[in-house]
Amino acid sequence: MFRNILVHIPSERPVRAVIDVAIGLTIERRSHLDAVAIGYESMSSAGMMVDGSGAAVALVMGAEQERAQERANAAISVFEIEAKLAKVAYGTRAITAIPAEAGPAIGALARLYDMTIVLQPDSANFSFDNHIPQEILFNSGGPMLMVPYIHKGPLDVHHIGIAWDGSRLAARALRDAMPFLMGAKAVTVIAVNEEAGEASSDQLVSHLARRGITARVQRVTVERGDVQGAILSIAAESNMGLLVMGGYGHSRLHESILGGVTRGMFDSMTVPVLMSH
Repeated sequence: MFRNILVHIPSERPVRAVIDVAIGLTIERRSHLDAVAIGYESMSSAGMMVDGSGAAVALVMGAEQERAQERANAAISVFEIEAKLAKVAYGTRAITAIPAEAGPAIGALARLYDMTIVLQPDSANFSFDNHIPQEILFNSGGPMLMVPYIHKGPLDVHHIGIAWDGSRLAARALRDAMPFLMGAKAVTVIAVNEEAGEASSDQLVSHLARRGITARVQRVTVERGDVQGAILSIAAESNMGLLVMGGYGHSRLHESILGGVTRGMFDSMTVPVLMSH
């Protein structure tokens, strides 16, 4: 598993954190790594007001696309230098798109991979790259590993935390993370505000034991708005290197709107998170 990995290289933000994790994981798993960068075009022919000849419009559009391609190429070149130094098997794609089309395009591309690695959005700095993780989470059909923009070095999977509430999405993330869990030295099931049910944290521990995975449960009760903070606090206190959780939307009709805990994790995560939807 994780033999075919995709990494999104932002064209408008620092890329060191996501490149380090992607290449380190590729080496560890002996995988193939493909990198994609998107240069964003600020206009489209459909939205332009044409006040002159078609040739003039085409000239402007061509220049805009060329600048977008240069930005994508520059991002890919940074990745390619590191990939060559690491001697990993890799491929690259540098594409251009208007923002409205970029997300669906990369979400569809990600369906071909075992996992997609992305950089955490930075709400303090506007960038079209900030929207890509959400698109991949909801549209790829597979696991997404999101790396904090403050992260340094490769991924550390010695101690893994599982945010568990017994839901379908949590179960999906658990299954997707199994290759990491099988090799972890410590696994903690984080049960926040747990209620009695068929898929309890204790039952999960028994299930993991049958796979040869020793896990413990850490329970905590907090206000609904503090769930994400509680999970991150436990991760920090226990020196976890990876969190596993389901990625939630408010409703099935509007899955592009992130749920509260997921949104909080997007905004303030301090440890890499493997999410599935």
